[in-house]
Amino acid sequence: MSFDEGFKNEDRIYRLTTNWTSADGFEESQGVPKPAPAAFRNDFKNQIEKVGAICQDGGIIKVKDNAGKEKIKTLEDVFYAEPQFFQIMSFEWLQGSPVESLSQPNTVVLSKDMATKLFGDWNKAVGKTINYQNRDDFTVTGILQEMPQNSSFPLNIVVSYQTFRNHNNERFDNWGNVSSNDECYFLLKDGVSIDEVRGALSKFSDKYFQRDNISKQEIGAQPLGDIHYNENLGNFSSKTMSKKELYGLGIIGAFLMLTACINFINLATAQAVSRSKEVGVRKVMGSLRKQLVFQFLTETLTISIFALIVACVLAEVSMPGMRNLFHENISFSVIQHPIIFLFMIGLVIIVSFLAGFYPAMVMSGFSPALAIKNKITANAGGLSLRKVLVVVQFSITVVLIIGTLVVLKQMNYMREKPLGFNPSAIALVNVRNDSLTLIKYQILQERISKIPGVLTTSFCRNPPSSSNNNETNFNYNSTEKANFQANAKIADENYFKTFGLTFVAGKAFSKSDTIKEVVVNETTLRKLNVVNFNDALGKKIKIFGKEATLVGVVRDFNNLSLHDPISPIIITTVKDNYQNIAVKMDSKRILSIMPQIEKIWNNTFPENFYRASFVDDDISQYYETERVMGVLFKVFACIIIFISFIGLFGLISFVATQRTKEVAIRKVLGASTVELVKMLNGSFLLMVFIANLVAWPLAYLLVSKWLSGFAYRIDISIWPFVLAMIISMAITLITVSIRSYKAAVANTIDALKYE
Repeated sequence: MSFDEGFKNEDRIYRLTTNWTSADGFEESQGVPKPAPAAFRNDFKNQIEKVGAICQDGGIIKVKDNAGKEKIKTLEDVFYAEPQFFQIMSFEWLQGSPVESLSQPNTVVLSKDMATKLFGDWNKAVGKTINYQNRDDFTVTGILQEMPQNSSFPLNIVVSYQTFRNHNNERFDNWGNVSSNDECYFLLKDGVSIDEVRGALSKFSDKYFQRDNISKQEIGAQPLGDIHYNENLGNFSSKTMSKKELYGLGIIGAFLMLTACINFINLATAQAVSRSKEVGVRKVMGSLRKQLVFQFLTETLTISIFALIVACVLAEVSMPGMRNLFHENISFSVIQHPIIFLFMIGLVIIVSFLAGFYPAMVMSGFSPALAIKNKITANAGGLSLRKVLVVVQFSITVVLIIGTLVVLKQMNYMREKPLGFNPSAIALVNVRNDSLTLIKYQILQERISKIPGVLTTSFCRNPPSSSNNNETNFNYNSTEKANFQANAKIADENYFKTFGLTFVAGKAFSKSDTIKEVVVNETTLRKLNVVNFNDALGKKIKIFGKEATLVGVVRDFNNLSLHDPISPIIITTVKDNYQNIAVKMDSKRILSIMPQIEKIWNNTFPENFYRASFVDDDISQYYETERVMGVLFKVFACIIIFISFIGLFGLISFVATQRTKEVAIRKVLGASTVELVKMLNGSFLLMVFIANLVAWPLAYLLVSKWLSGFAYRIDISIWPFVLAMIISMAITLITVSIRSYKAAVANTIDALKYE
């Protein structure tokens, strides 16, 4: 919850966004067209104090030693930023300043960590030179304090924006191209309302964006505090976590505490009878009720403090598992995060009061005369608070069991659902698309194809399913522009075979370096109202300003995660837009093939940096949040079941003790052990059954709400609810029966010989 906090004037910092409203719905991006920052700065002088553009890039960084020999070669993210960006965002500067350090072309600012990595001592980095992409030399002019982990800005290498502009000057007049890499931040003038700016942005958008009947494009404004929590818009750190999920974890945590508090209340009130004489004697000796309440609350507080100490040890032990689960450097340091200490104090006080207040009121209210005569009895019949609390406790348990079963089933469904293509045993090896690299594409492909175990290879921009997508307008059959955008996939003629895409009409396009032929998916033609797909073959499609012939239709495949429906897709060839070579391998020989690919790649492109990933690993990243939630649900469900049944065991133990004489008399009068166990079990099984009836509608609402976030999801069936009931009833039966049996077979003489 501490992401992107601590900036000066943080409540006045906003990010510009771009959004599209069309017949397909609403889409938005954190990127803005390249000319937008300058235009915004010019048109909003009265409302805006500062505007700063920043662009994300990446490539090879090289550092040479004093003799001119290459000392370091590393692949890094690189950002281009205007000086105003750092005037808006108050990062700590160790050397240099925004105005001085980033005002000239070919200047670079490094973070303390990066400067240490490249030069050994960050104090000596200023004035030194780094090489970028074997193309530019940048002079180090400043050092930034290292970025905290709870930041959306992983800025380690920041180059002056003027450098970027000099390389891409022709693109700074193009309002039609929006990349999520181009972000823009602004600082509101003090006293100016953001609503005033938002109201004027509509006119601003009309002024600069071309209007058509397809979609309406507008610039929007997003608060700095919303960046980390907004799932629809990304950020440079690629870390987002919706507040809905954070609050969900908090609610489950609160349920755990509530279940434990219910246990304490039940057991404390049940055992109150055994302390009745103590209360009676204290009252006779002059104790006031408020003194007794204070005494019992202090006892509860003491237990809570000891529990907290044990919990701190367990929390520290669980940290490695938490770090592994979240892939984050989570720490349990009270010194680093004093808020944890305050939270623990608050938690102990609240839990002590919640758990201890009712038992304290019950026990302090005993009549001294009845207490000393031992005439106080536990409320065994009627609708006692204890029974209500047991029902509440088990309702929470059942909801969590149902939630866990549904989450696991949906996760299994996502793993097993056919995506419409085969992502297994395919490596994506990164390639550059500059003119020198393009010449060697054919050589690289031939060498990799000769490796034993390599089945096929294909140059492409991205695999069929990717988080990096390019949406574009197009014309079909020489008519007007289609009233929807298509997802453009750039690939060569081997793409379909490599990824196992199935043709429902036509064939793959022929070998080409530029747009000549295209292949579409079924959804594209359905949205164009084409019933017979064969009728579309031979028709013309105009895309990226060029006309091409439609030669094939592939069966629909999931181009995004299962959260989203399948998009209209157009696949075509543009050689200088490739970013990867996809290598399909024999799955049994991957370990031997990958080192050979790396060796060939390094020999072909010695100046560049080798990067590879597996397609199925990239796809699994879509569901990282669901994976984490699945693990947490399992853990929470196990803990809450354990807490509930520990409480149940304690409660049946008390009931059995209270009814020892009754059980003995029934045995003397001829009751069998089975009948006695059944008698003691009855009320508990009824309470757990009622808890299931209460939990079912609540669980249904929660899981249906969660599943609504997936375009492709399981149907909610009765079995998770039935299974949750069977689990809760079975464990209740086992827990209660063990203790009941012990009471039923006890020696009747021991129970009856004292009066």
